[in-house]
Amino acid sequence: QVQLVESGGGLVQAGGSLRLSCAASGNIFSTDSMGWHRQVPGKERELVATISYRGATNYATSVKGRFTISTDTSKKTSFLQMTSLKPEDTAVYYCHYQYFSTFNDYANGRPYDTWGQGTLVTVSP
Repeated sequence: QVQLVESGGGLVQAGGSLRLSCAASGNIFSTDSMGWHRQVPGKERELVATISYRGATNYATSVKGRFTISTDTSKKTSFLQMTSLKPEDTAVYYCHYQYFSTFNDYANGRPYDTWGQGTLVTVSP
């Protein structure tokens, strides 16, 4: 099993910054990709940013130029640096992690995925 621990959410004024972290631990052979999604009550969860094992990044149009996703050298912890925050960025942010548990899974291209528990980001006007 793999566990994800998120941290870094909170309340910030518009224009401010926050940094979210997501640490993966457990039965991990290697990382495939890491990402952040967010959800507002009553709406579908939406992708915010992803980063592949090789470092390729992808961002939602709404956050490009303001958010930056990165990982540590172990590639088991991801970070989402959020700047120039807007009230519409208010949401519960979820970490998403795709990984291989064994060499065989890696060789066969069969990643597993898991989600963090979510961390609330509130941006006040």
